[in-house]
This record gives sequence, structure tokens and C-alpha cells, in this order.
Amino acid sequence: MVSAPEVASDPVRERLLKAALDSFLSDEYHKVTTRLIAEKAEANISMIRYYFGNKEGLYEEMIRHTMAPLLDVLDGQMLQSVNGFEDFLLLYYQTMSKQPEFPKLILKVLALNQGPGRRFIQQLLERGRTNGVRKIDSLKSSGQANASLDPDIVRMAFVSLAMMPMLLKDIFEEQMGRTMDAEFLEQLAEFNGRIFSAGLALTRAE
Repeated sequence: MVSAPEVASDPVRERLLKAALDSFLSDEYHKVTTRLIAEKAEANISMIRYYFGNKEGLYEEMIRHTMAPLLDVLDGQMLQSVNGFEDFLLLYYQTMSKQPEFPKLILKVLALNQGPGRRFIQQLLERGRTNGVRKIDSLKSSGQANASLDPDIVRMAFVSLAMMPMLLKDIFEEQMGRTMDAEFLEQLAEFNGRIFSAGLALTRAE
């Protein structure tokens, strides 16, 4: 990925990222042009080259920028205890509810190989996997998680609890006849967080 200059708070850069997110979520990658993004952002097209190098660089930075709050948590203190998983799930639900098409975009790239960025997204997920393993090992060492747990199974279970409600959000809301609003997501995060925390303490049946 092209490294952008140190101007994270630059309003033009932020507008370009937002315009890119809106554009790539609403249309296929090959149909979105840098000129269209620049027009939406009310910016000169040359600024895309300045900040991101090209269309693919902008696409990758848009993904990184959207996922950053979630990935940064893995480097912080939130998951130092099992209770933090509830907070992380809520953060994920809140982040994705602001752009509900984003999880579907990630799925299309990874499962259907649509659009660029597959290797880039896999690198981000591998970062999450590596940090997640460290967190699980820390919880094991402190006695908060069973020592026999397979960290890959733990990760897969957690990703399922996080992603599925957002991937199937439209279907769930239609079936329930109500929206998954802030209160609903808080209750869901609390419930799934408790399920996950209880699972960490379980011993494997022999």
C-alpha cells in the first residue's frame, strides 16, 4: 500500500476517504472512477495521487481507515480481561452499523475475489490473528481462559459472533419487524459477550 503523507487530519484527505467509502460500497470497484470520487469529495483529482498514489492505493487506505478503530483495540487494553470482549463486540457493531455494506464488501473481496485488495485485507486480518493469539495467551496465563483452548477456534468463534449480525442485518430486521438500533446492538453485544466469555472458561469434553 502507498504510504500517505503525515496529514491524517487533513480535511481534503478525509473527504476523499469518505467519498471513496461511499462510492465503493454503492458500486463495483471497476465502475468507480477517481474522477467521480474527487467530484464527490469536492477535491482536485491530483490530490488522490498525492495522498494515495492511485485508485488501488485509495481503496486499500479506505479499508484500513475503516477497520483501524477495531484493529487498534487489539493493541490496547480493552481485551486484557474476558469482560472486554463484550465492549469489543459493541464497538464492532457500532462501527459497522454506520456503513452496513462494508462487511459485505470485505466478504466479496475475500470469498468472491471481487476487486483488488485481497492480499491487503488478508494482511490486516493476519495482524488481528497475531494480536488475538497474544491476547488469548495472556488470558490463559492469568487464569481467565482455559489453557487447552485452540486460539484459531477462539478467533473463528469470535469473528462469527461479530460478523454475522452485520452481514445478515437486512434479513434479520425484516424477520423481526424492527431495526437493530443502538439499544438492540448493546443488548446483543452483552449477550454475545457473555456467551464468548463463558466459552473461554470451558474445558474440552473428553
